[in-house]
Amino acid sequence: MSSSKVPAAEHTLRILSFLSTQRGPVAAATIASALDIPRSSIYHLLAVLTQHGFVLHLPEAKRYGLGPAAFELSGGFSRQEPLSRIGQPLLAGLVDRVGESGHLVVLHGRDVLYIAEERAPRRPRLVTDVGIRLPAHLTASGRAMLATLPPAQLRALYPDAAAFVDRNGQPPHSYGELKALLHAVRERGYAVEDSAVTQNFASVAVAVRDHVGWPAAGIALTFPRDSITAERWPALAAQIGEVADELARRIRGSAR
Repeated sequence: MSSSKVPAAEHTLRILSFLSTQRGPVAAATIASALDIPRSSIYHLLAVLTQHGFVLHLPEAKRYGLGPAAFELSGGFSRQEPLSRIGQPLLAGLVDRVGESGHLVVLHGRDVLYIAEERAPRRPRLVTDVGIRLPAHLTASGRAMLATLPPAQLRALYPDAAAFVDRNGQPPHSYGELKALLHAVRERGYAVEDSAVTQNFASVAVAVRDHVGWPAAGIALTFPRDSITAERWPALAAQIGEVADELARRIRGSAR
């Protein structure tokens, strides 16, 4: 059946595609104008999408943005292996050069899902096997990806204190603490965690962005805390960033 026979489905996909290119929530009138869809239809479709979690409605601002369910869909591509197949050789090369274990993850709701791992020789086994999920706000790779999200989408993922899983007693435990942490990530250009996932282990990570700036993946190196001093983390992040740039080019044809 051609798309002309199912205009509601076509309009729904166009709305989601449009919202995915915006850096923040937009008004319904803006969506209607940009897509040349009647306002009555826009409001009806947005209401259905909101009900199912694909769109987030901000009533005070009278704007709409992507909801948590949209992020679930965004991980589908990665879960079907193409991203891990593209990223695995790049990750392996990074691990060979640095001599520390690395992994590639995608954002899946409030978790990160590990889709590729390379363990460095003579390094201990980590909890980051392929298929494992960990709370995004505690991992360096998750923090790197969360730092790229607009505030409305971040708030949708972390609506209250119950969203903050505690693993080793480390922050963040609230939305305010998370915002401050992610501000520091954006200032540095990379994310870190120190014993938040595993005691005495630290990680440095950089987000891989798609062509509109959304987080397609995260790349991190994890190492015993005493093997690499904090003074060396910026140089480590620079090496990870080069790999993130190359993976972004291979995924979307552009740098992050």
